[in-house]
Amino acid sequence: MLGSGTSTGVPRLGNDWGECDPAEPKNRRSRVSIIVESKEGARLLVDTSPDLRRQLLDNQIAKVDAVFWTHDHADHCHGIDDLRPMRFGRNAPLPGFANSYTVQRLRQRFGYVFAGQHGYSTIVQLDSLDTVRIHAGFAIDWTDMPHGPAMSTAYRFEADGKSIGYATDFSEITEDMVDLFHGVDLLVSDCLRREPHPTHANLSMALELAKRCSAGQCVLTHLDKSMDYATLSREVPDNVLVGYDGLTLVL
Repeated sequence: MLGSGTSTGVPRLGNDWGECDPAEPKNRRSRVSIIVESKEGARLLVDTSPDLRRQLLDNQIAKVDAVFWTHDHADHCHGIDDLRPMRFGRNAPLPGFANSYTVQRLRQRFGYVFAGQHGYSTIVQLDSLDTVRIHAGFAIDWTDMPHGPAMSTAYRFEADGKSIGYATDFSEITEDMVDLFHGVDLLVSDCLRREPHPTHANLSMALELAKRCSAGQCVLTHLDKSMDYATLSREVPDNVLVGYDGLTLVL
């Protein structure tokens, strides 16, 4: 887990920690992004948060085998330029994937990343998710999730006989989501706060998703300043973990 916070991070500007204890390092949250790694060392990056450079340095990650985007909101893609050093020494752009709408939006906003210009190489070869089912040894499946008036992509990654589901930024549980995540060993779920929110899952919705899809373990992410790590950890069931920046789980 590279980042575990909401769009403003924790603390917010102004050193606003809300209900989070500033003395607890796990309450310091950068914007969400994850790395999924196989036993063979293949790595998939999901989302390019604005904090990506710091996240990669902190976790000693210098390369990935592909990038997947959930959607085009700023906290999930505005660190895209930090992929440039991963292009150095490669004979081809990094493979990148997103749903067709997100592909269109990313191309509009970051054209140089996908086409190159002024003598600079293309950084990412961006393709629709319709073109990939297996990549770098991972079996990959996905579905769209309601994210208020927008949509976000849910992912399921399988490798080495294990499965991980990633569901950040959703505001409703659909049957397609339950089907996609059914029986996953690990589910990483959106969990903005305790109170309902128009575009994000709250705590009860995150726990409901984990239960409905029979996830072996659940990790909560996209947490705002009301979600103190220690307090929340005491509230959740035994198979649920409160996510934090740098959390590593081995399945």
